[in-house]
Amino acid sequence: MKKEKLKKYRRWTKAQIARFITVFILNVLLMGGILVGSIFLNGIGFNAVEPDFVEYFTTMSGQFIYLMIILVLIMAVTFVYLIFENREKIGTVKDVEMIFLIIELTLLCNYFAGRYINIYFRPLALGGLLTLLLVNRRSAVFVAIVTALLTFLMDVFTNANYAATVSANAQYSSLVIGFSTGIISVYLIDGIGARIKVFGRGVTTCLPVLICLVLLEQTNLLSHWERIVAGASSGILSVVLFMAILPLFEWLFKKLTNYRLAELTEHSAPLIRRMIEEAPGTFNHSIVVSNLAESCATAIGENALLARCAAYYHDMGKLRQPEFFKENQQDSRNPHNDITPELSANIVRAHAKDGYEIVKRYGLPLEIADMCLQHHGTMPMMYFYAKAKQFKDGGDVDVEKYCYTGPKPQTKIAAILMIADAGEAAVRSLKDRSREKVDALIEKLINERMQLRQFEDCDITMKELTIIRNTITNNLTGVYHSRIEYPKVNLEEIKTEESE
Repeated sequence: MKKEKLKKYRRWTKAQIARFITVFILNVLLMGGILVGSIFLNGIGFNAVEPDFVEYFTTMSGQFIYLMIILVLIMAVTFVYLIFENREKIGTVKDVEMIFLIIELTLLCNYFAGRYINIYFRPLALGGLLTLLLVNRRSAVFVAIVTALLTFLMDVFTNANYAATVSANAQYSSLVIGFSTGIISVYLIDGIGARIKVFGRGVTTCLPVLICLVLLEQTNLLSHWERIVAGASSGILSVVLFMAILPLFEWLFKKLTNYRLAELTEHSAPLIRRMIEEAPGTFNHSIVVSNLAESCATAIGENALLARCAAYYHDMGKLRQPEFFKENQQDSRNPHNDITPELSANIVRAHAKDGYEIVKRYGLPLEIADMCLQHHGTMPMMYFYAKAKQFKDGGDVDVEKYCYTGPKPQTKIAAILMIADAGEAAVRSLKDRSREKVDALIEKLINERMQLRQFEDCDITMKELTIIRNTITNNLTGVYHSRIEYPKVNLEEIKTEESE
């Protein structure tokens, strides 16, 4: 079994279990506080049919106890699902807290929109949309169901008679509307990268609201036009809140979403701008590697945007001493000629760790920083190793002193980055860049890394490595294609002919 799968099922320590339980208890109390707060606000509301806070607990204490039991049960089911059934995506206390916070925030938005504007104006899709971008589709569907249940409980088992006054069945319809709106929105938005497309599709999530509204208000629908407007606007509200809140969650929980990845690859991003100014050669190298990595990730079904972003930042460590890397040397002078091979190896090796530290210092997510460390794995720097052997007249040299410190690639994208990075640099040095030569070189690079066991910590397969090799060969053959030799033309002759 692969190390990644073993990690997935690794037992938690007692300290971790204690932290998980603490998070669960705190969020149950917080959710209970939200429900009690809604009871209080309803009691001081403008509708006389709603019992006040004291009256509710005097006359309906049994109903409140029932509400709390159901709340604990739903929260317990949510907690168990998060830490056991979706452990590959949600395996830390911080991740669990993030999901609970999404549920609580969605419930609050549903309450205030329904209580003070209109029950059909609720952003019922908010929780599912946030979870979709921050975690995955599977968790998003689950969160959509949980928020629909909790909204239903708030409507039926508190003193929220404002729901019943809208329509006899309005408070019960929130369950059906919540299920359908939340789940439909998840499948509509999944895989959409452009924000304007997300907005357009998000608007269509109001359809379940309007359908339920028509079915409930068959007799007096035209006389209550404000309900139609509220129902039609609910999808817009969900998307607007989603786009406004998502950056906060990205920053707070250090999560990478497609929107965040797109922002990080813009040339106006601070680190990209620094690289363009201080290490233009490395920037051009990173551009080509990013195209290769994106194509390979697409070919094997990985996150193409993450691969592209990782490639942009993988060599950020070269910003410390850019002149020691060949692509940034403007003239024929090479500073490595003036120092020992061991010192050269130390400088080049340091760019992996330096990149990790620079990326972290700029507040970028850990996934990107890890790629800086992993893209060379524990490969030896053969150029400096061979140079050191020449200095010792062929004597023994400890190869460990000329190896990167790792770790080896932990994910398929890190493995793609390792191959694409080495492939671009090696093919650029070829004189004959025919497809056969390029393919043979990429195959050699992959075989060397397999022999040195660079891919043993990630679950990449031989089939995927073959696809990666073919993809890189096709792309690099296109980048470094041969060009026709243009004939020399004497412009003076052309001018003479025109004058005649």
